[in-house]
Amino acid sequence: MYLKRPEQVKKAPHIQDVPPGQFVTEKFPIMTYGSTPNIDLANWTLKVFGSVENPIEFTWAQFLDLPWKMVEAPFHCVTQWSKLENTWEGVVFSDLISLVKPPKSARFVIVHCYGDYTTNIPIEALDDKLAILAHKHDGTVITPEHGWPIRLVVPERYGWKSAKWINAIEFVEEDKPGFWEIRGYHNNGDFWKEERFWPELS
Repeated sequence: MYLKRPEQVKKAPHIQDVPPGQFVTEKFPIMTYGSTPNIDLANWTLKVFGSVENPIEFTWAQFLDLPWKMVEAPFHCVTQWSKLENTWEGVVFSDLISLVKPPKSARFVIVHCYGDYTTNIPIEALDDKLAILAHKHDGTVITPEHGWPIRLVVPERYGWKSAKWINAIEFVEEDKPGFWEIRGYHNNGDFWKEERFWPELS
């Protein structure tokens, strides 16, 4: 079940560059709001819906049947640590977009997770062949604390956009701030611009 062989490796540009205000670490701290959910793969589903031509709901077996790839990309946390060398394995978000076919008017994605966590992401940050629904990190299945069975990894945004324990992906035409965004985190989260918090709070 976990022996899925990915097709290729995609490397993020500027993989060794450190964004402003960050320090490099070899560790991968666990950053979580709330408790780790107890997920049963027999009942797990991933619903993809909203403004799309082909809405779909995957079981775990169906998710495993999708093409898997590898992405090498750093991870930058808003709390100022960066882990530069990471290899993620799973389903590249660009392939999911091609499968469900959102119209051009669907410019945002709302990611829904166990525990009622959500985050909002512009679709262009996901359609770059780097953003990935990851099941493995550095060759090992990710732990429950890090988002098992899959977490979203968005290499071009701060880490809170890389949501854990995903159970639904919603394509929308109008943006809607998520859990941390309504609590003061920046709506876009571009680490090159140090978009950590809403400008009104800076």
